[in-house]
Amino acid sequence: MRHLSIVAAICLSILLSSCTWQNQADKPLSHRFLTTDYGGNMVYIVSADGEIEWQYKATKPQDAWMLKNGNVLLTHKLGVQEVTPDKKVVWEFKTENPNEIHACQPLKNGNYMVALAGPCVIHEIDMDGKIVKTIKLKTKKRRAHGQMRIARKLDNGNYLVGHSGEKVIREYEPDGKIIREIKVPGQGHAAYRLPNGNTLISTGDGHQIIEVDENDNVVWQINENDLQGNPLRYVAGMQRLANGNTVVANWGGHGHIGDQPQIFEVTRDKKVVWQVFDYDKFKTISNMQLLDSKAIAE
Repeated sequence: MRHLSIVAAICLSILLSSCTWQNQADKPLSHRFLTTDYGGNMVYIVSADGEIEWQYKATKPQDAWMLKNGNVLLTHKLGVQEVTPDKKVVWEFKTENPNEIHACQPLKNGNYMVALAGPCVIHEIDMDGKIVKTIKLKTKKRRAHGQMRIARKLDNGNYLVGHSGEKVIREYEPDGKIIREIKVPGQGHAAYRLPNGNTLISTGDGHQIIEVDENDNVVWQINENDLQGNPLRYVAGMQRLANGNTVVANWGGHGHIGDQPQIFEVTRDKKVVWQVFDYDKFKTISNMQLLDSKAIAE
């Protein structure tokens, strides 16, 4: 009987372990994704069955993109790099302390956008490393860490910037003029313009996800405890998929590491369809990009 109880315990342990990579239909994880582990100082590509395919060491990575050429564009605390699958750096932008970099973006014209905290600017940089455009942002925060997190250039040429320390999302015109401010609870970590004109916002320690219309009215939201088993902690990077679902990086810092899934996908009616809950592999996930699903905002 003792032998049987030990076997049963082992089987239960294996079952519970596998459940961290399963969806509500009890099927294996079906998404391959790129992710930044801010607390683990690593960038990963993870297979659909949860195995790490590729990893790259980076200090405090916050943002990453899979490029069409198969390379990865990523931020680390003091720079942005384009890295090949064999980990060769083929493009790089660097800064120095006390500056910080939390956001980057590949642009349609082939240049890269870099959001630089400290001087609090956005640079657009060409493939030769030349800064071809600089947008001066507005902030009341002197310390780089409190100035901003994720920034995105929009199709209309404007920029959406999460000014985390000021609890606001600002939209800038190409000349740096502020044309909109959206006040949010917690921190304005990131904002994404949706095809219908709405703006999807992650609020950091505000423990909320909100979607607002063009008049800043909240048309959809998820509160801290709306999702059973997925309490919102520091809500970081997000993706809105073509199917209407939202993929969320639930960064577990500030006292909650190990308490909740690090990534999840949720439907419009607030049903979690899959999640990543694996603190053996990852620490605090700050962003992710699904590599096998179409996104309409990221």
